[in-house]
Amino acid sequence: MAAAWMLLAAFLFASMGVCVKAASDFFSSYELVFYRGLVSTVFMGWFAHHRGIGLKTRFLGMHIWRSIVGVISLGTWFYALGRLPLATAMTLNYMSSVWVAAFVVGSAMLRPPTGPNADPAEHWQRQLPLMVTVLTGFMGVIMVLRPTFEAHQAFAGLIGLMSGFVASFAYMQVMALARVGEPEERTVFWFSVGTTAVGAGLVAVTGVSDWSGWHSLWLLPIGLFASLGQLCMTRAYSHGATLVVANLQYSGIIYAAMFGWLLFGEAIPLIGWAGIGLIIVSGIASSVIRKRMAVRPSPT
Repeated sequence: MAAAWMLLAAFLFASMGVCVKAASDFFSSYELVFYRGLVSTVFMGWFAHHRGIGLKTRFLGMHIWRSIVGVISLGTWFYALGRLPLATAMTLNYMSSVWVAAFVVGSAMLRPPTGPNADPAEHWQRQLPLMVTVLTGFMGVIMVLRPTFEAHQAFAGLIGLMSGFVASFAYMQVMALARVGEPEERTVFWFSVGTTAVGAGLVAVTGVSDWSGWHSLWLLPIGLFASLGQLCMTRAYSHGATLVVANLQYSGIIYAAMFGWLLFGEAIPLIGWAGIGLIIVSGIASSVIRKRMAVRPSPT
């Protein structure tokens, strides 16, 4: 059942991507961030109240940092969604798992083991598989970005890559909030509040687009799909094996590719698909390896 919840979450996030891509023809990325946050704040406030979960927090500073990195990731992702094929933008955002693995490798390089029983050779041997997955992921990025460069979408591709990089910080902050006992509903609510506040500030500077016409209807499902996706993902992690559930998130790329082809007529060249495949494989492999490294006893 947990797998079904994650598959549904991936579908909802891909559906949100469709709405963002459609609405980006009429609204700026800043406006989409604001409206996404506003709808999600109202929905999550109601949902938390319905579940009997208080919204007062003792970790406001952690929520502020999570909101800062989350809004940057969200804004850059929305920008990429409006200018790249849907599957490409989704894939670059899902690079967060590979970035986390890169941080783990980098930390190991900067802090080698010390002490009388430390074995540097064994330490580097343990890091080697993770280093290979990171390099594989970045090979996939090069292959994914090549079609975007050829289509004169280089800037949008780099912004999409940045969204995945910043998302890795948001992911680590969400884990930190979970470790101190914050309910997911409260975390999502405060992120939505932060998204609304930052988005409102940016919109106040850049201006508001016209609401005339049917295209305004795209704004409502963006926030709803995002909130429902978060809740389904939480249910999946709560009732299933973390590693299996985490890797099922990549099904969102398949959904996005189908939506992109059916709704927007997007065709990704073979080298792009090969790059997407490498990123998915490296993301799954890095999750598996990090899980094994976490349970393996460290040398003393």
